[in-house]
Amino acid sequence: MAMLLFAALHVGALSPATAADFDKGMTAYRSGDYQAALAEWRPLAESGHATAQYNLGVLYKQGMGVPQDHARAVAWYRRAAEQGDAAAQYILGLMYHEGRGVARDDAKAQYNLGIRYELGRGVAQDDAKAVAWYHRAAEQGDAKAQSSLGVMYELGRGVAQDNAKAVAWYRRAAEQGLAAAQYSLGLMYEWGSGVPQDHAKAAAWYHRAAEQGLATAQYNLGVMYELGRGVARDLVRTYVWYDWAAFNGSEKSRTRRNLMETAMSAEQITQAKALARQCRDSNYQECGD
Repeated sequence: MAMLLFAALHVGALSPATAADFDKGMTAYRSGDYQAALAEWRPLAESGHATAQYNLGVLYKQGMGVPQDHARAVAWYRRAAEQGDAAAQYILGLMYHEGRGVARDDAKAQYNLGIRYELGRGVAQDDAKAVAWYHRAAEQGDAKAQSSLGVMYELGRGVAQDNAKAVAWYRRAAEQGLAAAQYSLGLMYEWGSGVPQDHAKAAAWYHRAAEQGLATAQYNLGVMYELGRGVARDLVRTYVWYDWAAFNGSEKSRTRRNLMETAMSAEQITQAKALARQCRDSNYQECGD
């Protein structure tokens, strides 16, 4: 058991300032003095060191140097996981699923396990297992899992490709307000994938995602206004949404916005800039739509 736990113990990159204390903990751990290891690692963990947080999770999970306490193990694994520690994220997901220290069948943990399998983080990459975990979380109403499941059906990863099912899952997530799903649903309506083509519905879903600051949706909404697809053609609103998409990091939107200025009158440009400021000040709620 000790060898198995030693192999599972997580050792990460350490700064010189903490390496000595961490090494003292490792020496104590190797000698079987788990209480001393705990004493060395706890201050590091409490100061935010993810590796030490993970290791405290191991000690509490296995009852080494402390009474076994799954709830405390979960708490330490969670703190490490929130800093991006892949091993902690994986173990935390398993503990949620098994109901150790937390409520069983937690949708967020199932979604996180789906991500691990989709991306091969801490486990062998497996689209089918990713889909299975996304599905469990999605059925419990997790919007991110529903959107991810939509992607898997749209691309045929881990499941047979099925645009209609992709639309169904995107819709469930979009109706909960998830911007990425609203954008994806807009794409499906724009191109008629899994649903009859409907530019007005596409523009409406792009708009909902754009109002949440999603640059890709803001760009597409700008295109719809520029071409008059699903909305009346409007160069001022085109400029506004390209401008916001550019502000949020879309370089192609910056290019399109600059090109728009060559097709607009000085009055239109002035109006567009004023509307963009109004849109900003209202947190996308008063963008002239």
